Amino acid sequence: MQTLAVDHPLVAHKLTVLREEQTDSPTFRRLADELVTLLAYEATREVRIESCDIRTPVAPTTGVRLAAPKPLVVPILRAGLGMLDGLMRLLPTAEVGFLGMVRNEETLQATTYAERLPADLSGRQCYLLDPMLATGGTLAAAIDFLVRRGADHITAICLLAAPEGIAALEEKVSHLQVPINIVTAAIDERLNEKGYIVPGLGDAGDRLYGVAG
Repeated sequence: MQTLAVDHPLVAHKLTVLREEQTDSPTFRRLADELVTLLAYEATREVRIESCDIRTPVAPTTGVRLAAPKPLVVPILRAGLGMLDGLMRLLPTAEVGFLGMVRNEETLQATTYAERLPADLSGRQCYLLDPMLATGGTLAAAIDFLVRRGADHITAICLLAAPEGIAALEEKVSHLQVPINIVTAAIDERLNEKGYIVPGLGDAGDRLYGVAG
């Protein structure tokens, strides 16, 4: 597993505003969208391409296009939805699946409650979207789910990651024989006793969409 914290001044700037307690939901959604687009440039560095012949207004030439099968983008509900448009801006021809997972706040274990994905992901590159890599349980469960369906290359894009979550995730997916990449805007200090990233930015889902009772 490879982890990349993107070192760019615009990434740092947008993340700083996201962290601010007074940033309202509309601003948070817009900045999260912009931040994901910046992260996506690094996350898609290994996207599969193939050569193709084209003709410009001047002469024939050879270019590249995304290879088949198309990449699959998988936001983890609900907070991952706030990251979807930012990635699709760069991969408009990708397909989209959905994975609903919830973390038990007492045990910190993730369970799947809904999914809308192809039954066979053989040969597919998958891009998982989850704002927070905290304990690593949710991402580990999602990655395992996709690999069991045949995905052979997985990149997870996260706004923030905790060192404990990265270490736990690496241990949980070490048995999987597929490339796994994590791309994040920052690796924070630690987790607190409730499993939240410190300093973090709070609950990403609530900050994106408000508190749904």
